[in-house]
Amino acid sequence: MSAGKYRKEHDCLNCGSQVETHYCSNCGQPNLELKESFWGFISHSIGHYFHFDNKFFSTLTPLLTQPGKVTLDYLAGKRARYINPVSMYIFVSIVYFIIVPKASIKTDQEEGVKIEQSKPVHISSKLITDSVNKELTKQGISNGFINDAISTVNNQLSLKEFRKRSFKEQEKIINDLKIKAANSKDESVDEILEDYQTANLIKQDSTYASYLARQKLLAPADQDNWYKRMLKKRDIVINQKTSSGWTLKEEMEHYRPKQYFLLMPLLALFIMLNFRRNHIFYLDHLIFTIHGMTAYFIVEIATRPFLKYIFGYDSILGDIIEIAVLAWIVWYLFKALRIFYNRSVKATIWKMLWLLLLYASAFYITEKIVSETIYYVLA
Repeated sequence: MSAGKYRKEHDCLNCGSQVETHYCSNCGQPNLELKESFWGFISHSIGHYFHFDNKFFSTLTPLLTQPGKVTLDYLAGKRARYINPVSMYIFVSIVYFIIVPKASIKTDQEEGVKIEQSKPVHISSKLITDSVNKELTKQGISNGFINDAISTVNNQLSLKEFRKRSFKEQEKIINDLKIKAANSKDESVDEILEDYQTANLIKQDSTYASYLARQKLLAPADQDNWYKRMLKKRDIVINQKTSSGWTLKEEMEHYRPKQYFLLMPLLALFIMLNFRRNHIFYLDHLIFTIHGMTAYFIVEIATRPFLKYIFGYDSILGDIIEIAVLAWIVWYLFKALRIFYNRSVKATIWKMLWLLLLYASAFYITEKIVSETIYYVLA
């Protein structure tokens, strides 16, 4: 980034101290002319806000091409040439979570899914099964297990229709079935009654208030404890969200940046517990983890839009890019561990396998933490 034109005067405009060089030795302000071009003002402002100056490119090149070097230099005190690891991670992760999730969503054609126009069905379920039964009878294969299968299908279709009815209508049907079950020895009636009662109970507990009201009608010994009530409340809220189109997977994507902030400290802790012979301090392993995650984000930012919008996921060039990214990840991980932890080739390969296992463990733990947090907030 251009520094601008330096002043001929040697008094600092900020603190009034004597300026011997281009920067004030007292407050650090550059001794620049007050007047600057429009583009100079814009680039200067952006550069300071995002730290997007020469330091960014001085950090970017070795970070991607010399795994482990930036971390070792930073820990050795050679920090003036590099951006602070956390500052660079924040900037890169913002860009990553804006670009990559959208570029990673495959269309139905890319997934090989054929979308067909759905046709409305106006034929009742009873008419369908009756027609099937009639055709089977013509062929001389009615009775026996065929009739049992037809009966099972009818029962399932009836249960589907039962769920659509109001709560009062369901109760009336259940009461009629209870009378029929009491006067009949047919076991299928009892099975249908059990299915209907289960469906009715779910509908009855459609709200947490209705669930609590039902609990009060039970004997104290039959009532749910506080833990079961908490789980029930969560399930009811999630069911309500699901019926309105909400999915946990979509909600998780909104919380993904927070998950990665949890992931890195946890992964660094796991790495420290296993690879602390050379670097005994937790902060060393955390910086190593941050640099590695930042490098991965940068590569994904650079490749995902090409895969999505230019080459396509199912193209030959798209496959080549994905293979190249995977090869780079393996190479980068091997070189970073070998340089940073100073191990032999054989030991480094073992540590790669351990690191992948640790990453999977850390990812699972943070995924559970975030999902449980979502459930808790919603409930």
